Amino acid sequence: MDESQIVDVWTTLKEYFDKKHLEISAERYVDLMADYGVSDETFKDCFGHCTYLDNAIKYYLDLETGDGYDDDIDEWDE
Repeated sequence: MDESQIVDVWTTLKEYFDKKHLEISAERYVDLMADYGVSDETFKDCFGHCTYLDNAIKYYLDLETGDGYDDDIDEWDE
């Protein structure tokens, strides 16, 4: 599948999910696509269409989520 197909399928499916389950649904969708051989580069090309899908891809690819918190920094140990 290419990035447009992945985004189109997700956009169609998400309309049928309860809004409180969109986050986990997006994660499962990305996992399924990865199981079917979608490459990391193809996932990266999907960014910018849906926040839920973007966050699921970031989680799958282990990219920084941009929350501004770095677990490796502990200011109290100075």
